[in-house]
Amino acid sequence: MIDDTSIETVESWILNKTQAWRSHYETNYADKHEEYNRTWRGIWADEDKTRQSERSRLISPATQQAVESSVAEIEEATFGRGRWFDIEDDDTDNGDIVSLREQLYADSKKTKTRKAVAECLMNAAVYGTGIGEIVIETIKESAPARQPIMDGALEAVGVTIQERTVCRLRPIMPKNFLIDPIAPSIEEAIGVAIEEYVPEHTVEMLQEKGVYDADAVITNSTVADLEITPDRELTSVYTEGKVKLLKYYGLVPRHLLNPVGEDEEVVQLTESEDDSYYVEAVVVIANDGVLLKSEENPYMMQDRPIVAFPWDVVPSQFWGRGICEKAYNSQKALDAELRARTDALALTVSPMMAMDATRLPRGARPEVRAGKTLLTNGAPQEIIMPFKFGSVDQITFAQAAQLERMVQSATGAVDSAGIAGNINGEATAAGISMSLGAIIKRQKRTLINFQESFVIPYITKVAHRYMQYEPETYATQDYTFNASSSLGIVAREYEVSQLVQLLQTMERGSPEYLAILSSTVDNMNLSNREDIMKVLQESAQPSEEETAAAQAAQQAAMAFQASQTATLNAQAAESNARAAKYNAETQAIPANFQLEVYEAETKAAADEVDRKFKQRETVGKLLLQENKGKGAMQ
Repeated sequence: MIDDTSIETVESWILNKTQAWRSHYETNYADKHEEYNRTWRGIWADEDKTRQSERSRLISPATQQAVESSVAEIEEATFGRGRWFDIEDDDTDNGDIVSLREQLYADSKKTKTRKAVAECLMNAAVYGTGIGEIVIETIKESAPARQPIMDGALEAVGVTIQERTVCRLRPIMPKNFLIDPIAPSIEEAIGVAIEEYVPEHTVEMLQEKGVYDADAVITNSTVADLEITPDRELTSVYTEGKVKLLKYYGLVPRHLLNPVGEDEEVVQLTESEDDSYYVEAVVVIANDGVLLKSEENPYMMQDRPIVAFPWDVVPSQFWGRGICEKAYNSQKALDAELRARTDALALTVSPMMAMDATRLPRGARPEVRAGKTLLTNGAPQEIIMPFKFGSVDQITFAQAAQLERMVQSATGAVDSAGIAGNINGEATAAGISMSLGAIIKRQKRTLINFQESFVIPYITKVAHRYMQYEPETYATQDYTFNASSSLGIVAREYEVSQLVQLLQTMERGSPEYLAILSSTVDNMNLSNREDIMKVLQESAQPSEEETAAAQAAQQAAMAFQASQTATLNAQAAESNARAAKYNAETQAIPANFQLEVYEAETKAAADEVDRKFKQRETVGKLLLQENKGKGAMQ
């Protein structure tokens, strides 16, 4: 058990932690973030001098261009196609998914989510981390309507008003966000807090609605804390009508939690049988001591209403690495180069005169201007002489260009002029592809990090809150949300150029040609892109006459193929019969030969019998004749 005997109230327990977190942030990050902000906005400060004798206050816009270009690329990749998230479900029926997605799109437009996300992206590019708070509000939706009156004889024109609960994304400046320094993410921290100034009337209105404790006495914060003001560069800070508010989301000791103005139904929904030492809670404190709200986490998923993402991940740290930090050293060198050249120009361009002060009239003012007459006690050529330090070295132009290129190399941002020697017409197609490929990979890396750490968690938390507070509109079901971002502008134009080159190798009118042409138009940033896509799809689909002709041609081809097949089958049958005949004849040859042998033998035997018979017949005839002769003689 943790000993908290010295802590008596929940507000003192939270203030002790948040003050330590504030001290850690101011020691390690506050000065850097303020310098990044000045560099991005082009504001000069005395601590930004690169040398003590520096007089120029120029700030190169290289980092400004890199920030805006990179943010525009990610924003275009996220919102350029309109559909910036999608929903998946295990069910085969997608009707609920379509209705939920369309409702979320409609509500996100009403709450201006794109504008808030763009501001979070800008904060991430400048400071390294983009942070947003999901705020639940009850609004009244008004719409023009007609209503029949007097049994339908007339119609009344008026306005229908309906109360609804909506979720808004509120961007949070890093200076106003506090987190446990040893935690690498919001979920792993014991808690997070938002410390900022808010208008006094908003607190009073929430007290009237019962969101905050109505009995708490709120006084105007007359002392302005410059560490949490939106702009520290202001010469005077307005202190009237504002309250310093601390909103804490995280774990607090259960025995210190003192609910104020709780709703019975909410308590029942969030009640848990867990007897752990810590409990997830929401605590709001005003002016470093006035407790406005203290209750268990009312959300059904028990998640914290904060989403954040680093522009580039720094291992094991919550605070990320932004564009300004990447370009810091190159920007410093570029500013030093420009300011040194400007200071040198002041000495070489502005006219200066060397004079003999002993020979000038008393009270003379020897400044140089057009039409000025200088009085001297003697020959002017002996008393007055132009004084010149020399000329500015022209190499500074080349150095400045190289330093700008270093900023682009460090940040991965490409402006309209491109990177000299690689993209802007001085390299081959292969060199351009390699250069753009490296840039696109870095942007894609940031885009994926933004989707997985910010977009998907934000949509998931918003959907769960709508399911909890607007069950009539949003069905309570477990969905999987995905980001539907596409390529950014640079990547899209690069892909279009490759598709155009591929089109040149295709035959016009072929299915492959139409498919690549549709993909090319889909990647273009055209105002009538959808109309062109529709025309291409219609042209790819044949008309009724073409369909009938194609069917007739197909049937004729099938009939011809069938006749050819029948002919080939008949020829094959004839060939098979002829082969069988030849086979039978071949098998009959030995039997015929044997029969001929038998016939020859039989014929030879018969001839022998006939010969012997004829021989006996002849002998018989001779004997008969001989016997007849003997009888006649007797």
